[in-house]
Amino acid sequence: MTSPRRPAPFGRTLCAMITPFTEEGALDLDGAQRLAAHLVARGCDGLVLNGTTGESPTTTDEEKARLVAAVREAVGDRAALVAGVGTSDTRHTVELALAAGKAGADGVLVVTPYYSRPPQEAVAAHFRQVADASNLPVMLYDIPGRTGTRIEPDTMIRLADHPRIVAVKDCSYDFLGTLKVLRRTELAYYAGCDEHVLPLYAVGAAGCVSTVANAVPDRVAAILAAFDAGDTARAAGLQRAVTPLTEAMMGAGLPGTVTAKALLTRLGLPSGPVRAPLLPADRETAAGLLTAYRALTAG
Repeated sequence: MTSPRRPAPFGRTLCAMITPFTEEGALDLDGAQRLAAHLVARGCDGLVLNGTTGESPTTTDEEKARLVAAVREAVGDRAALVAGVGTSDTRHTVELALAAGKAGADGVLVVTPYYSRPPQEAVAAHFRQVADASNLPVMLYDIPGRTGTRIEPDTMIRLADHPRIVAVKDCSYDFLGTLKVLRRTELAYYAGCDEHVLPLYAVGAAGCVSTVANAVPDRVAAILAAFDAGDTARAAGLQRAVTPLTEAMMGAGLPGTVTAKALLTRLGLPSGPVRAPLLPADRETAAGLLTAYRALTAG
């Protein structure tokens, strides 16, 4: 028997969904609706829109709101929608959070302010201002490899006192720090790195926010389902089986957005090009992605 899990406010298997574009580079709302419905039908009970994988740095505020509204229309209440609203500007982040709520989001994903490298008190103040301004629950996004600034464990513990700060997308690669926060708070942790889906779930996380789920949502969901069923050996085997695809998508030196879109294109799913400054995957990389996918799904 596994121990009771802490609440999962946004579901357990969340996909960090790509943002489909037309071949001309415009927002493809029809494609987004079809992809979202596909992901939900195959095991995702939550979707993160306008995140890093969703190319948030190169989509406009209007596009972000339109994407949330379109996906809400497509999936209804079958999945929670978490909208990425984080920027390096607190005022702008608040504006995006309010717009996400109006568009139909169930929560907001707020990344640490980047480039300016604020100290921890400023980081905490930023998150509190966003949480105070919106009535939506907040998922903090700790990804120092991109932002240059950690949400330190002690800062996370203090922020857990805010009634609307309820979750964390963890890309810190600091397992000890994560365990410290899990022990001291009721924050719902979501593994933001695909290789950590099962390890983090096994010590009390609420679920995952997976980029690999763009391609194999059912396989990612199955890892958590096996663990919940008490079959830890099967869960471990499923995590290991996904590893080659995870490595191909996330460990090849390219952003997950690039590899996910390359693979989805070859699978005939809505995708489209990436926006500059990103460049598409080359033919050899795309072929390797498809080979890893086929090896995983052949059985």
